[in-house]
Amino acid sequence: RPGAMNRSPTPARREVVLVAGLRTPMARAGGAFAREDAGHLGASVVRELVARTGIDPGRVAEVVAGCAGPPADQSNVGRVIALRAGIPEHVPACTVARNCAAGMEAITYAATRIEAGRGDVYLCVGVEVMSRFPLLYNEAATRQFEKVSRARGLGARIAALAGFRPKMLLSPRIGIMEGLTDPISGLIMGKTAEILAREFAISREDADRYALQSHQRAKAARDAGRFVREIVPHLPLGARDGARALEHDDSIRDEQTLAGLAKLGPYFEKPDGRVTVGNSCGITDAACALLVTSAETARELGLTPLARIKSWAYAGLDPARMGLGPVYATAKVLDESGVRMSDIASVELNEAFAAQVLACAKAFDSDSFAKEKLGRGAKLGALDPARLNPNGGAIAFGHPVGCTGARIVLSAAHELHVRDAELALATLCIGGGQGGAMLLERISA
Repeated sequence: RPGAMNRSPTPARREVVLVAGLRTPMARAGGAFAREDAGHLGASVVRELVARTGIDPGRVAEVVAGCAGPPADQSNVGRVIALRAGIPEHVPACTVARNCAAGMEAITYAATRIEAGRGDVYLCVGVEVMSRFPLLYNEAATRQFEKVSRARGLGARIAALAGFRPKMLLSPRIGIMEGLTDPISGLIMGKTAEILAREFAISREDADRYALQSHQRAKAARDAGRFVREIVPHLPLGARDGARALEHDDSIRDEQTLAGLAKLGPYFEKPDGRVTVGNSCGITDAACALLVTSAETARELGLTPLARIKSWAYAGLDPARMGLGPVYATAKVLDESGVRMSDIASVELNEAFAAQVLACAKAFDSDSFAKEKLGRGAKLGALDPARLNPNGGAIAFGHPVGCTGARIVLSAAHELHVRDAELALATLCIGGGQGGAMLLERISA
């Protein structure tokens, strides 16, 4: 059935722990990190993590990077990150992708190999520089360039060049828009959120109130110093002489108001849609690195883990309703771990869209949804609003696609200690119709 576990636990499974992690601030696309590249940004945070933990880089079994849109000249950006960070050449590296969950995929790739006894120490990275997503030549322009490359002789080349028309060069395909559009359903992600808003009766006012709360919580957390635990300031490539490192997430709107959100028109469905740029996640650039090891290796190295990775799961669902992915994946995690939603002290649920988060909350608390969609006898359990994204989420920080899965895991691990709690959940929807979830457990002293 859909809610059944996706891995078969065995008595031999090794204990996997998240030892430490750091992330850069999240910068608005086209802003502070506009001249960055994924390899450099990822390497900077990996170097800092290695320095702070004191881990011998030569002890690392593999570097694993999650990235949804690696640069064309860094197709295996994980290897670029590793070498630029000073990891020895003999340490292999790979790049994994699962759209919005690429950063989480890097962690679960490592955890799977640790459980199987294939390695003990992994550096896991989630990275995305959305500022550098390319503009692409359209098909007509590409064909004309082919004609130019095949032309022989000056006359033929001039004739081929003369075949270019302004529309060919001035109407590029926009890489980021194509990347955010599902090729199966044909829907850009914002339109899938509109479907959920209608089906779960999420009003525009509901979505705007949730968006405002995200900014307010993020501001309060930043001002209280909560993110000092996880952020390392970063001076980006291309910074002017005398520029200062970016220290905080720069998408948090300190003065956001409900009235200001209400003025924004619907973006994906006009004139009466409910999803706006104000109640959606922003487009940002960031990197996050985590050190993942077996529990025995952490003890051997004298490292105190942040958390134990208790369980994780991925699930598939209708691509047109991809925003409900957290519900499907969390059902698997609960089944595998024997945990109830009421046992979980904090939930990091990626805020792709306010309407999507609110639809998930209704689905978590619905007996009929559980029976019809998950094959369960009863609902998963309510998401306590006080425990859901207590420090704000992607509506305030932004959603650098390949980084987010790692970021929410890191934030959930720190929240265990902030709250002196036992269990935390990190979960997110995944473009293309999937969900990912990871359950973290605090390790008793």
